[in-house]
Amino acid sequence: MIDRFYQLLPFALTQAQQRVVNDILRDLNSPAPMNRLVQGDVGSGKTVVAVIAMIAAIQAGYQAALMAPTEVLAEQHYRKLVSWFNQLHLPVELLTGSTKIAKRRQIHSQLQTGELPILVGTHALIQDTVEFAHLGLVVIDEQHRFGVQQRARLQQKGEHPHVLTMTATPIPRTLALTLHGELDVSQIDELPPGRRPIQTTILQKGDRPRAYDMIRREVSQGRQVYVVLPLVAESEKLDLRSAIDEHQRLQESVFPQFKVGLLHGRMTSAEKDEAINSFRDGEVQILVSTTVVEVGVDIPNATVMLIEHAERFGLSQLHQLRGRVGRGASQSYCLLLNSSQAETARQRLKVLEQSQDGFFIAEMDMRFRGPGEVLGVRQSGLPDFALASLVEDQEVLELAREAAEKVMAKNETLERWPLIKAELQYRYQRLMGGAILT
Repeated sequence: MIDRFYQLLPFALTQAQQRVVNDILRDLNSPAPMNRLVQGDVGSGKTVVAVIAMIAAIQAGYQAALMAPTEVLAEQHYRKLVSWFNQLHLPVELLTGSTKIAKRRQIHSQLQTGELPILVGTHALIQDTVEFAHLGLVVIDEQHRFGVQQRARLQQKGEHPHVLTMTATPIPRTLALTLHGELDVSQIDELPPGRRPIQTTILQKGDRPRAYDMIRREVSQGRQVYVVLPLVAESEKLDLRSAIDEHQRLQESVFPQFKVGLLHGRMTSAEKDEAINSFRDGEVQILVSTTVVEVGVDIPNATVMLIEHAERFGLSQLHQLRGRVGRGASQSYCLLLNSSQAETARQRLKVLEQSQDGFFIAEMDMRFRGPGEVLGVRQSGLPDFALASLVEDQEVLELAREAAEKVMAKNETLERWPLIKAELQYRYQRLMGGAILT
């Protein structure tokens, strides 16, 4: 079946993809369950790799589930999978919060009998009513958006299924070792051929007319544009443009000749789908959005990404947003509007002007902002360990991990080390209660 799938693909896998596929197939053939994290930059082709893993699981007589953090992303994976699996005569279904009750019942019963091999969905997959006959592989996309418990609950739907997690938000190596020490990490570190680098420019407030000229030029050539803002509605405290006001202003006074759409997190699923579909179908030329578009929206005709108040976003997040353009053959542009006078804001944004490498950008982000903020877990008081610094102490962290592996190799149940065992049990209980992360 995998050979047949390769024949369907209109392109050959890159060497990096092939290497990761080999890692995965080797894991699937071993007696222990796979626990692998695939990191790959925006557009490096992680989905194809996950599909090959799913085909391998199905061929071995198991079911596969793919869980994504948002309905928009789940819907997009579903479309892609249907186009491939239909040709292999394998049924795929989509389960989200907006799936109708009758359809939901049908999916539940087909999962229990085993006649449905592949299910794509959001958090809806971890509800108690969802039962699989033989769940063999769990794929989790954008894994940092799910909590430990949510990932664990999906794994509990099968008898120790293989787990493949994917992220396009590269985690600096030190963080990967400490946060995901239990995972094997594979990296897809090359982009498919023919991808052009995205031209990135930092603009100040006075450069707005230049940005609008570029947008007019691209749209009149038949291309499409994203305008991203940090807020949904106007805030009293912050002098920031909000998506709703900006949408109205752009439609009425800046681009009255074009159709401007709006997308934000407070819309219902149906409204979001409608907004994205009308952009995908070319009815809307300019889409004003909050960071809802950050992950996985794939529209090859979009060539300009204008980000307002760019200094308010993390570098990795800006890199993700930038990855929404540059997916077709045309030259693409990312315009970062900086409304801050601070020199540090400008220095941070310059990293994006100079680099397209998500791993380098993640490292720089961690240096500028500290690890807690990079992971979006400032609240959890994460990785400022008592002694170690995740930025400077990579060698110590690697040594600690090796030491832990040696301890496990000598005595997996830790009976020989009762104090370590007691401490770990205490921490694990706290962790499952959601109190601490490290």
